[in-house]
Amino acid sequence: MESFLFQATIYLGAAVIAVPLAARLGLGSVLGYLVAGIIIGPVTGLVGTETQDLQHFAEFGVVMMLFLIGLELEPRTLWAMRTRLLGLGGLQIFVTGGVIMWVAMLAGETTQTALAVGMILALSSTAIVLQTLTEKGLVQTQGGRNVFSVLLSQDIAVIPMLAILPLLAVRSPVMLNPDGSMARASDPDHHGDGHGVFSLLEGMPGWAVTLATLAAVALIILAGVFLTRPVFRYIHHARLREMYTALALLMVVSIAVVMEVVGLSPALGTFLAGVVLANSEFRHELESDLEPFKGLLLGLFFITVGAGFDFGAFFKDWGDVIGLTILLIAIKGGILYILARLWRLKPHDRWLFTLSLSQAGEFGFVLISFSLAAGVLTPGMGQKLLLVIALSMLITPLLFILYEYRARRMKTEVEAEPDEINEDGPVIIAGIGRFGQIVNRLVQSAGFKTVVLDADLETVQMMRKFGFRGFFGDPTRPDLLKAAGIAEARVLVVALDDKAAAVRLVSYARKERPDLHIVARARDRVHVFELYQAGANDIVRELFDSSLRAGRYVLENLGLSDYEAAQAEDMFYHHDRENMIELAPLWKPGVPVEQNPDYISRARELNNELETALASRQQRNEKAPQRGGRRGLVSSGEKQG
Repeated sequence: MESFLFQATIYLGAAVIAVPLAARLGLGSVLGYLVAGIIIGPVTGLVGTETQDLQHFAEFGVVMMLFLIGLELEPRTLWAMRTRLLGLGGLQIFVTGGVIMWVAMLAGETTQTALAVGMILALSSTAIVLQTLTEKGLVQTQGGRNVFSVLLSQDIAVIPMLAILPLLAVRSPVMLNPDGSMARASDPDHHGDGHGVFSLLEGMPGWAVTLATLAAVALIILAGVFLTRPVFRYIHHARLREMYTALALLMVVSIAVVMEVVGLSPALGTFLAGVVLANSEFRHELESDLEPFKGLLLGLFFITVGAGFDFGAFFKDWGDVIGLTILLIAIKGGILYILARLWRLKPHDRWLFTLSLSQAGEFGFVLISFSLAAGVLTPGMGQKLLLVIALSMLITPLLFILYEYRARRMKTEVEAEPDEINEDGPVIIAGIGRFGQIVNRLVQSAGFKTVVLDADLETVQMMRKFGFRGFFGDPTRPDLLKAAGIAEARVLVVALDDKAAAVRLVSYARKERPDLHIVARARDRVHVFELYQAGANDIVRELFDSSLRAGRYVLENLGLSDYEAAQAEDMFYHHDRENMIELAPLWKPGVPVEQNPDYISRARELNNELETALASRQQRNEKAPQRGGRRGLVSSGEKQG
């Protein structure tokens, strides 16, 4: 017990010290975890042989991460990704695996060994890449979505890889001893270090395995659809917060067990369960319960990767290991860049796609262990591959830093390239500055879905960090509006800072959709007139309402009661709106108001009639408030001033 507490203190203390420091230096939490593992492992020797067993436990963080990602994806969204999953992801696996296999054969390896090496190194690190993309707010960019599609394809591909590897055996199996050394297995039925796949279906005919696999998938889907609500209601009666956490953990663990029993990837099974529950009312409850466990387990996994790096073996053959790692990153990076160009990714997304997937992945550890147990790889080859995978994973955070450097240099080009919009909703919000943010939060809090467009990449990325979805691109572009669902939307909110762009957008939207309701933000009175003529229904002057409130506070502090100040505010608001209605027909585009005699004359008359108009308005309000029937400037909700 004392040993366990001591080890826990070391791991947690290393994380608490290293990760915040790495974050403050702008290096990201993943690099902090990896460095912490290196310090407490190879450098100081504070942790030892238990690291390998702990790593197997910590890999459950990857399972939880994919479950939480599945919760963010509706089934129709996953179906919309099918082209990227099968096309882009499939091409990456086959081409990368084939090229690496060819290089291995040139180096003198047999066909079977070369094929195994190609499959192992074709995979990338789901844990490191997705964690880093999430931290940097890049998951919902076009490049981030393509990266996720490839990672999901790789996780699916692990299943046939595990089935193929035993068929490649050309020598007696090799096993990993508890101390990390390798020895040839004496038992032909031995399955390595226990990290291979255990399945109750071993020895069954192929058709039975297929039926059992389909049954397991169907069981997860049916349980997610029909059992979650009754179980959550049952747990709710306990009135214990920890029971929700226990249920969330039970769901993930049980799904992982079912997947392993039928020989499938636990991560894939939990991802599927997450997709099934994406539309569930319990989604946010599950996310909040599992998020801390996911973060801690992933952090623990990254620490064990660093702590498990064998510097002794590395320095014995450091030239080959570094050379092979650089060669691996170069081969994968080159293939990924070519695929990104073929897939017509934008320049900044192309570099994100290339640099984020160039490393080997944690599933490579699983496949190496399985290959050694099956006798596909020699001990020397297995040890060298382990070092290459670990070193490439350690380098990954540096590749993301390189991407950020290139992104800053390509800022002008990045700002000209929009995101791929794959959502629609009843409300489109163009512009997400201070004004648009309030509108977006209010509409979403009322339960309505919005599609947010903004031409400022930093603003969109900041939104994503706080959990609000947004798409980068110029909202005045017709193709982006079409992709955002302008043909079916019910309301368009125009909250752009650029006055001319706002008018152009209103004018275009009105021509395309005469029935669309347009709410527009105006900078001043002249802008109100421009938006009105362009076709806006409701026009809101950005400072008018706040100015009225400030004026009301002044009146209250000058001796008026709260009621009297509020009445004065309300009467002035209605009077000013009626003035706008009177002046709108007199305004002439392109002619300054001070050079428009008709406008000036009518404005003076209205100012002279202020007291009478306010009194008359007050009387009408007391009897029966009248609302005008004209569009835009007399709309009850417009408050344009």
